[in-house]
Amino acid sequence: MSSSQQSTVKVDLGGREVAVPEGGLYDRYRMAPDLDAIARDPRVSGVDFFRKLPKIKADSPIGPTLTPNFYYTMSSARLTMLAPTRAIRARLPEELSPLELAPGLGLISVMFFRYDVCDIDFYTEAAVGIAVKPARHGRLGFFDLVSGLKNEHLNAYVLSLPVNSDIAQVRGHDGYGFPKWVTGLDVDINDLRATARVANDAGGVDLALLADTPRQTAHASGERVGSLTSYTTIDGAWHSTLNQTNVLNAGTTRSIKGVSLRLGEGRMSDDLRSLRPKRTIQFDVMTEGQAALHMPVPTSIQSRSK
Repeated sequence: MSSSQQSTVKVDLGGREVAVPEGGLYDRYRMAPDLDAIARDPRVSGVDFFRKLPKIKADSPIGPTLTPNFYYTMSSARLTMLAPTRAIRARLPEELSPLELAPGLGLISVMFFRYDVCDIDFYTEAAVGIAVKPARHGRLGFFDLVSGLKNEHLNAYVLSLPVNSDIAQVRGHDGYGFPKWVTGLDVDINDLRATARVANDAGGVDLALLADTPRQTAHASGERVGSLTSYTTIDGAWHSTLNQTNVLNAGTTRSIKGVSLRLGEGRMSDDLRSLRPKRTIQFDVMTEGQAALHMPVPTSIQSRSK
């Protein structure tokens, strides 16, 4: 059933009324899922990862909520590119410093996500992000760079984060401080191909990906858990948001043969062009994974050295 045909119910998020699928996970559980019931969904390979992550109640700009937000089945694709540090610094807040591969060269990424089974129901997402040094991190961290390229422990500042659902937009923008908006956004990732299309306001192409999927390697649940820490400001104060990813099937290539990224007209393409990307150095695809997105917490960030 298409989203336009699906019945919806209205829910309140911090004074914002949002429509969610009737009978969906959010409608049924309001972030307090029945893991045994979700484990019976044929799209979900298991829920052991989540049993070890108890949810807690938290106050937030969108009202009281349970955290983390669980993603039971997801897939993703990420292009890592080199860009001039000068262009990156022009887009970074003063308090953050780019993670450099070499003097004058930083790392940026374009990412696409598909969340098939999630506490806030199915949605898709795309991002243009900048790799940054961990907050209050003094010197260039070689191990930060290595772990970042391995997708183990990333620190990022996001410029664009469009989504295709209202609840994801309200939670992400109002609750987390991310630059989220709703648009047409298709993401399809399987063992053969990774495709994505982000629409602009006029319905044309903002950004599009067409790529061959790198050979996938299977991992047991809990064997490979990566983390992404994103920095945002909420009401003028810096916060950090932790996203933990349980990688189940993934692959990486340094070759860009069979990888096509098309820039069109729109906010994502504008943000990517402003970073003046030089070349793609890595393409990562996860055909199956799980994630736990924690609520933002206040963090202390020093201004970067000139």
